Amino acid sequence: MRTLTFLLSFCVSLSTAFYFHVGEQEEKCIIEDIPSDTLITGTFKIQRWDMGRHDFLESAPGLGLFVTVTTYNDEVLLSKLYGPQGMFYFTSHSPGEHIICLESNSTRLVSFGGSELRIHLDIRVGEHDFDAAIAQAKDKVNELSFKLEHLIEQIEQIVKEQNYQRDREENFRMTSEDTNSNVLWWAFAQTLIFISVGIFQMKCLKDFFIAKKLV
Repeated sequence: MRTLTFLLSFCVSLSTAFYFHVGEQEEKCIIEDIPSDTLITGTFKIQRWDMGRHDFLESAPGLGLFVTVTTYNDEVLLSKLYGPQGMFYFTSHSPGEHIICLESNSTRLVSFGGSELRIHLDIRVGEHDFDAAIAQAKDKVNELSFKLEHLIEQIEQIVKEQNYQRDREENFRMTSEDTNSNVLWWAFAQTLIFISVGIFQMKCLKDFFIAKKLV
């Protein structure tokens, strides 16, 4: 199997939408820096290249997308095969970078009319999709309730993200202080070594002069 991994690094945001091109059985991975206990929702769509039209078709029947989500501790949060269009969900258990890998399940036994695929991907961090529920709500109170719940979720996500960034800043500050302390002690140790070497050299020189009766 021909597999190529391409890494893209993104900062955590409420929504990240983009598209990229892949070949048959080519894997692409995205690194997301995510706080703990955060719901991640991904919406995707596969388009295949049509040689006759020289353009990407709106759909890719017969194809699927294999989604794998792991942490840097090799913990597998999601591993599932989907159709050419759909959504996937997972919840982070610990803060840090999460690796989202996407790979088409196409083989050369399938006739594409071209081996290039375009994958549209929209990643939402800490959000539920309430648009459909709001559109179907017949009561204004229910609609307001859905919007309020959505707003509360966004506020909680912002607070969670701020706490996560505050923890990272605290860890960075502690690392910087430890580094500065180590540099200070190393400078002090170097000074002592230089003084000791100087005293030793002066003593050796004095002993040499006394042995030669030059003083």
